[in-house]
Order: sequence, then C-alpha cells, then structure tokens
Amino acid sequence: MRQLAKIAALALVATLSLTSCGSDDNKSDSEACAGGNGPKVGLAYDVGGRGDQSFNDSAWAGMQKALDELDASCIEAKAGENENDTVRAERLRTLAEQGYNPVIAVGFIYSPAAREVAKEFPDTDFAVIDGYSLFCCADDEIGQELPNLVDLTFAEHEGSYLVGVVAALKTEADHIGFVGGTHSDLIKKFEAGYVQGARSVNPDIKIEIQYLTEDPNDGATGFENPSGGKTAAEGQLDKGADVIYHAAGKSGLGVFQAVEAKGEGNWAIGVDSDQYLSASEGQKKIILTSMLKRIDTAVFDYIKAFADGEAPAGAITLTLADDGVGYSTSGGYIDDITAQVDEAAAGIKDGSITVSPTP
Repeated sequence: MRQLAKIAALALVATLSLTSCGSDDNKSDSEACAGGNGPKVGLAYDVGGRGDQSFNDSAWAGMQKALDELDASCIEAKAGENENDTVRAERLRTLAEQGYNPVIAVGFIYSPAAREVAKEFPDTDFAVIDGYSLFCCADDEIGQELPNLVDLTFAEHEGSYLVGVVAALKTEADHIGFVGGTHSDLIKKFEAGYVQGARSVNPDIKIEIQYLTEDPNDGATGFENPSGGKTAAEGQLDKGADVIYHAAGKSGLGVFQAVEAKGEGNWAIGVDSDQYLSASEGQKKIILTSMLKRIDTAVFDYIKAFADGEAPAGAITLTLADDGVGYSTSGGYIDDITAQVDEAAAGIKDGSITVSPTP
C-alpha cells in the first residue's frame, strides 16, 4: 500500500514541478523557480488548491511575498478528494526527499501526516497551517514537541466576532446566517465568534446555522462544494436571513452566488482573505466584509524565520492583538459602522471582551 501511495505521490510532484514558482513574473515558472537562492519551499495545499479565492489563496499570497522578498523558490502540491493520512504523508515525504525545506502543509488535516514525516526527516522543517500535531497522535506523545514541526494557528473566533457585529448592525430582518464547511472544532470557532458578536449587538437576533458535512475530515464536501454552499445559503435566505457568513473555502463561492441571485438588500460575508478583491463585479455588490485570517502573514513570517535560522517549533497562535485576524472594509459598505466594530476590536485586545472559541 505504501509503495502504491508513494508512486502516486511521486507522479503528482513530477507533474506539479511544471507549475513550480519563483519570483520573476517575466520568466517561465520553471526558470523562475530555479533562479531563487533563498529557501526552497514545498507548499502542500488543502483540497481546492490555489484558486479557491480564500484559504489556499491566502497561503499563496504569503508564498508570493517570500518569492519576491526572500528570493525563495517553491513547488505547489494539491490535495485530492477523499485522501487518507497515508497519501498525505507520502506527499509531504516526497517533497522532503526532493530537497524542499521548509515544507508547509496548508490545512489541519495534514497534522498526523506532518508529525509522522517530521520524525523521518529531522533536518527538514515542517509547518502545518491550522495544525494540531501536538495533540493528534499516540497518547504517550500528546503535547510533545518535535524540534522541526510547528502548528500555525489563529484566533478565528476573535475575527468572527467582529463580522458578527457587522452582520447584526447591517441586517434589516434581525435574521442572519452562517454556513460552515466541515463540522469540526476549527470551523466551530468561526461559528462561535460570529454568534457572540451578533448577540452582543442584538441578544434576540435569529441565526441560521448549517454545515455542509458532519464529517470533520470530508474536506471535499465541506470546502470544495460550491453547489452545496449555494443550496445551504438559498435555504437560509428563504427562511428570511439577509446576511450570511461562510467559513467554507471554495464552497463559499456558492454562498456568494445565492446571495447575488437573491438581489438587493441581501449580503454575504467572506472569509480568510478579502474576498471582495477577487470577486466578480456582480458579487462585489453583495460582499459586505470578510473575516481576515492572515494565513499570508503566517506563511511569510515562517519562511523568513526559517531563512534566518530561527524556524519555530511547537504551536503559535496569531490573535487579533497581533493582526493575525481582522476584518475588511473594501467596497465601503460598512464605513458607517467601522467605529463600532473597532470599539469591539479594542475590547477584545484589552481583555474587556472575552470571546469563547466554542459555541
């Protein structure tokens, strides 16, 4: 089984080497990759890959900055649907065997695989975005750090609190919605913060909650399913919600489609990156704000630390206080309420507002 998985992973990386990336847009991809004298980064995406206008694209933005500012080179590897830990481990293993260092895995689902492979390659540094590698494995390893592995996590509940405040201030129906990808501990943090923020404005506000899958490991259904996102959003709109926040990766594009089709007076809230900036002209009219999760910052800062010989280990959490999360103002739709949102942000930063990460 391992040999078959290894062959598949090698074939995948061989194919993806044609889409290696570097810092000079005037060169071909392979030429630009070969020219970088800085860190040689292996970037393993979550399902959906680059082009999801959300989670993976935010990671790519950090990689692009490293290409531009650190003379880095990289190779991109995309996850397939319905993978298991064995396949994910082979992807990371193949990157390490090919000399990529550091290796960055984008998505919590890589955590067990990253811990396994990091033990095999002690001279290669690994990072997992949203990782839980300290808690994923055998009971006798719980909490034990590896010197070459770090989990880069975020206070998503804090940023989601802010867009919950936005939703409650902007709804005309006192009725809002949330569409999550997988019903996992991670995505529940988005729900928790959103609900708390909205209820801080209006304790009686009605909130629709729907997840695209109850399986926390079913990333294909949760995060690469625009039709499912559209159906979920249509259902919430039909019930009367007029602002819908998604934490569903590429599935969120379906949420935007549903809200755009519903028409004026209905809003969507994006996630991870400023989704207004990558939206179609029609969808720019309905994206109220986005909860910014600075995966780009985490990726770039990690690569820079590696380049400086200071790659971290263990776990690092980026919070609102250190600009790890936030909210966007593109489009100008919330200019009239930013003072109230910023007041809530200040309260979170100074501790006068406490946001629970659980619903």
